Amino acid sequence: MAAPETPQPTTLRYAFGNALSFFVLLLIGVLAFSIRLFSVIKYESVIHEFDPYFNYRVTQYLIKSGVYDFWNWFDDRTWYPLGRVIGGTVYPGLTLTAGTLWRIFNSLNIPLSVETVCVFTAPIFSAFASWATYLLTKEVKGAGAGLTAAALLAMVPSYISRSVAGSYDNEAVAIFALIFTFYLYIKTLNTGSLFYATLNAIAYFYMVCSWGGYTFIINLIPMHVLLCIVTGRYSSRLYIAYAPLVVLGTLLAALVPVVGFNAVMTSEHFASFLVFIIIHVVALVYYIKGILTPQMFKVAVTLVISVGLIVCAAVLAVLIALVASSPTKGWSGRSLSLLDPTYASKYIPIIASVSEHQPPTWPSYFMDINVLAFLVPAGIIACFLPLSDASSFAVLYIVTSVYFSGVMVRLMLVLAPAACIMSGIALSEAFDVFTRSVKFQLFGATQDPQVNAGDTSNVTQNDVVKAEKSEDSLKERSSRKSKKKEKENVQTASVVSRIEKRLLVLPLEASLIAIFLLVLLGAFYVVHCVWAAAEAYSAPSIVLTSRSHDGLHVFDDFREAYAWLRHNTDVDDKVASWWDYGYQTTAMANRTVIVDNNTWNNTHIATVGTAMSSPEKAAWEIFNSLDVKYVLVVFGGLVGYPSDDINKFLWMVRIGGGVFPHIKEPDYLRDGQYRIDSQATPTMLNCLMYKLSYYRFVETDGRGFDRVRHTEIGKKYFKLTHFEEVFTTHHWMVRIYKLKSPRNRIRGKTKKSKSKATSTSSSKRSGARKKNPWH
Repeated sequence: MAAPETPQPTTLRYAFGNALSFFVLLLIGVLAFSIRLFSVIKYESVIHEFDPYFNYRVTQYLIKSGVYDFWNWFDDRTWYPLGRVIGGTVYPGLTLTAGTLWRIFNSLNIPLSVETVCVFTAPIFSAFASWATYLLTKEVKGAGAGLTAAALLAMVPSYISRSVAGSYDNEAVAIFALIFTFYLYIKTLNTGSLFYATLNAIAYFYMVCSWGGYTFIINLIPMHVLLCIVTGRYSSRLYIAYAPLVVLGTLLAALVPVVGFNAVMTSEHFASFLVFIIIHVVALVYYIKGILTPQMFKVAVTLVISVGLIVCAAVLAVLIALVASSPTKGWSGRSLSLLDPTYASKYIPIIASVSEHQPPTWPSYFMDINVLAFLVPAGIIACFLPLSDASSFAVLYIVTSVYFSGVMVRLMLVLAPAACIMSGIALSEAFDVFTRSVKFQLFGATQDPQVNAGDTSNVTQNDVVKAEKSEDSLKERSSRKSKKKEKENVQTASVVSRIEKRLLVLPLEASLIAIFLLVLLGAFYVVHCVWAAAEAYSAPSIVLTSRSHDGLHVFDDFREAYAWLRHNTDVDDKVASWWDYGYQTTAMANRTVIVDNNTWNNTHIATVGTAMSSPEKAAWEIFNSLDVKYVLVVFGGLVGYPSDDINKFLWMVRIGGGVFPHIKEPDYLRDGQYRIDSQATPTMLNCLMYKLSYYRFVETDGRGFDRVRHTEIGKKYFKLTHFEEVFTTHHWMVRIYKLKSPRNRIRGKTKKSKSKATSTSSSKRSGARKKNPWH
């Protein structure tokens, strides 16, 4: 009998496979990093959007002043005159991560600026997210599916939109933390290791530090645990994977200042505690079942279930008592908007006004995940063949993420990893079937002569049944049988597996065509992703471009306006604008703002909205009471920029009217239509926003034609009495006005008034100052 030499080729094969997988993962990481650099190559190394400017400013303060000063930092340049405690109102994960990277690079004598580190943080963590996706998918369906899913995530447009170079927002690191937390949960579930369970709690803590979306984790995992219990898949591994996460994760989450006791006091976390009680009741039942006789077990189960129901009822009563006093029953406004998509539009217009909180359209799914939308159903089917704890979690992940992405377009970002995992599983299984078919058709006869004694048609189901019976007889034998017989049965088992694979063989032509189509589908996906990264998602919102017959035009009006504020106004001057531009004004102009993108105080934002919706004199009184010196408005009517303040104006009216009832939306509409032409209502034509946007606009072309609204404005010639224009950018995109002082306004009035006495007019003006400007 020949010596067994099979382990050596198998070992070499696995070693080569691991080395190849490692090399492919490196390439995927390079791809994920490189595809996000179009914004730097095409434009410049600059921070994008609005929120990233606040994060950049906070990171600068952290590096300059240290961690302890950061936790206690009271920022008096935002939300004047209220201010903001930064350390207790931000998720510090992104800031601490970038600060740590900056210190690491500088300790290695790589002198990078803070801005450079902030710009490239998102591309770096996109590579980490791709590797985490490989680990997660590998635990679900193997290394092949993991590599495919990692490659898909590295290029998926939905993730690129929030992780291009310069997109320094919380999601830059949070998506990696989300995927890695799920991986450690599945790893713990598959191994039952308490070590991985501890790492899982630490990863969850990093996710809590990074993004408010951590509530998705602390609700999805309990849902999966409950699903496993209901379907009879409870095991000690499930207990080890869940119980430490709830205990350690909740304790660690409470250490984050912005979360604090919300980790145990808000309704978003109650599901995890309820499932925590249920899993302990189930664990107790299984433990009792193992030590008692069947008769005693029935009595004990009745007792345990009765006590468990009483405890659950008591906990529910306590939870209901805790949230009964809250108008939102302990849920945050954003969470209620996810559970009830109409809630924000009915009760919280400030949330509904944010464009990324709107429901997505069907084309946005094709834009953001492209062909993955068609592969996801195949991946779900593959997860059921066979169904395991890990694959059931993947199915639950994709189902919940599809729902939430349909409610809020921002949560397409949560759908992207799930879609990549499912598509990776589908592509991997499909390639496995088609390549195996080609292999058996071309090389099967020479490699397996003992199996391929005839054509494929000669292999029947009876052969499989006979072989399976022989395999079952092997399991029934004693472990003391001779090695020779064991070896023969092992060979029989290998014959069974080969026969089963032969039964799945497809015709050669069909397999080759299917492989070609899958490669073509992948090529289309790559082309679309590269186009999205280069054209759709690389342009920074602060620097705009457009193409025409005479070439490329660059609109740098935002930085032009902020530079003017920085160099031509006093350090203590206050600037009023709509909340969208608060972060940029504070970070780039270094001036105090009334409201910003944090949107934590609805009344303060409603005050600014009321001022913009009021006539000029009433608006001046409101701004003057807030010590405002300058008012900034964004206007796109000259160049066709659609995201200007005129298009956002109705949200100012709705938010202002929600607090100050004298502001009514119908007053600004003509027959239910929002108009700025000659058919606009007098209230609309006389409000401050209209005047500040269209002041001197008729001088540009003689007609006052608005290129965004595609119409001529209704009120073309008017003068400002309480505000004066001090700066307008080159393309009229940003306009800055200064409040006239009371003395100048009085002098201007007395020149025009001829019949009133000075004493009478001064007494009336003093009475007007004492009048409450909000009523």
